[in-house]
Amino acid sequence: MERKRSSKTKVMNIVIVGCGKVGISLVDKLSREGNNITVVDKNPARVQMVTDTYDVIGVVGNGANFAVQTEAGVAESDIFISVTGSDELNLLCCIAAKRSSNCAAIARVRTPDYSEDLSYLKGKLGLTMIINPEKESSQEIVRILCLPTAIGVSSFARGRAEMVRIKVPKNNMLHDKTLAQLGPQLGGSVLICAVERDGEVHIPAGSFRLKEGDQVNFICPTRDSRSFLERIGFNTRQVRNTLIIGGSRAAYYLARQLIQMGVEVCIIENNRDRCEELSDLLPKATIIHGDGTDADVLREAGIEYAESVVPLTGIDEENILLTLHTQEVSGAKVVTKINRMMFPEAIEKLNLGSVVCPKDITTNAIVAYVRSRSASKDSNIETLLRLFDNRVEAIEFVAQPGSPVLDIPLKSLSLRDGLLISCINRKGRILIPGGDECIQAEDSVIIVTTHTGLRELEDILV
Repeated sequence: MERKRSSKTKVMNIVIVGCGKVGISLVDKLSREGNNITVVDKNPARVQMVTDTYDVIGVVGNGANFAVQTEAGVAESDIFISVTGSDELNLLCCIAAKRSSNCAAIARVRTPDYSEDLSYLKGKLGLTMIINPEKESSQEIVRILCLPTAIGVSSFARGRAEMVRIKVPKNNMLHDKTLAQLGPQLGGSVLICAVERDGEVHIPAGSFRLKEGDQVNFICPTRDSRSFLERIGFNTRQVRNTLIIGGSRAAYYLARQLIQMGVEVCIIENNRDRCEELSDLLPKATIIHGDGTDADVLREAGIEYAESVVPLTGIDEENILLTLHTQEVSGAKVVTKINRMMFPEAIEKLNLGSVVCPKDITTNAIVAYVRSRSASKDSNIETLLRLFDNRVEAIEFVAQPGSPVLDIPLKSLSLRDGLLISCINRKGRILIPGGDECIQAEDSVIIVTTHTGLRELEDILV
């Protein structure tokens, strides 16, 4: 198969071991961005399906085997990614790849037994990245439960800034106001950076007029998000109790964080052995042995009075139905975990509210790294967030010395349409920049844009 070449960016040769949900998602995103992909999996049918669907090379075999890695071209690869269902195999694959090449190695590791040792493992094994999607997902759910009237809350600038998504309710003060009119309420520390209305996405200017029903993303220093929501009439009280349905790894990570915050946690799990294990791991949580999809069990667990409910079963359809049931019988804040966003339009019509997708969290982190490596000169993408069904990206770049965007007032830069410089992190100080602000070297700059695929900060220019 002939390899693709690009004159604008470095072509990355990438080996992906594991053709499960995350592996296929990575193939889809990374192949679309012009990278050369080789996939490895023990299952011939999976490899055949991927190579039939995408312009990639497929190798059948054990990704930790030297002969298989040789056939996959690991020695010439730039990036090696292992996302099989086994943590141990992922680590072993990366160790073997590092022995035979200079590639950057990335492993997915999900087991709680390793969660406290990820930094140690990464350093000792020489890996570029170890990502735990369940733990990352639980952190996102916690951020939402801290601001339960928000649909989504994402972290930037190493936790110093947040992007919050809300839906403008009826009779809210935001309705029929332009962003310019809202200036005093925004107070200079909040920027509305993306709005979805009737399926259309807008990067709004000052003349943009908000309407009830709009889904609005705003960015601000983390310390200011709660006070801004209060000023515009939203309830911001953190939940005091959470009912988690399913005793998965994600449930453990979530429960542990909530308990540390003083939130009461109840977990329903249908496997008795897992219940006993969770009781030992989480002595302050209430563990109920029962079928979390049974309405009677849910009622006995207090779903009607719960302040928040998080379905974390291993089946997307069950999680969706549990969310819909909760909305019928309770006023609880619900966060739904979905692994396969195959029908986003249908899911949107169900009005599930807050949805978290571990697969997307993993994919976004890896794609951000690959883009940094494939930039014409090495870039540094700290964070990548996809919004509104991948139609908008929020990207956090670190401004490199010598960049053509440095030390020029933002109002004088020839920026692309559909792009907003929304936030600057300067040595830990969060700035919502005005037109006279300049980007300085080593600033962390958050861009919100409808132009997907930006690889370096200077790509913001026309």
